Amino acid sequence: VQLVESGGGLVQAGGSLRLSCAASGFNFDDYAIGWFRQAPGKEREGVAFIISSDGNTLYMDSVKGRFTISSDNAENTKVNLEMNNLEPEDTGVYYCAAVIRSRMGYSITYYFDQYLYDNWGQGTQVTVSS
Repeated sequence: VQLVESGGGLVQAGGSLRLSCAASGFNFDDYAIGWFRQAPGKEREGVAFIISSDGNTLYMDSVKGRFTISSDNAENTKVNLEMNNLEPEDTGVYYCAAVIRSRMGYSITYYFDQYLYDNWGQGTQVTVSS
């Protein structure tokens, strides 16, 4: 499994950024894939996930209505995170992560647990200035 993020950068509050994760080496239909972020001095937290082959998604409460996760399976699987109306609190290193779905339980909270994911990208920095 290989995950490679791109698209981070510096933006003013209220602006937008689009992150991409190029995913390869696994059957996308068998995996949950999504984004975590980590701010300095804080725990890594789950942001948004695609949790089924039908494209069902999950979002952390603070990004609902502002962030959109989507996938493009046309050639190589790409998972995008469209981030709008960014806030300084969105600053952090954003990581793409994937886990085989059979590892997850029936509760959606499992998808937000970083310790259940065993495939990670290198991370991309997002900085939102006030």
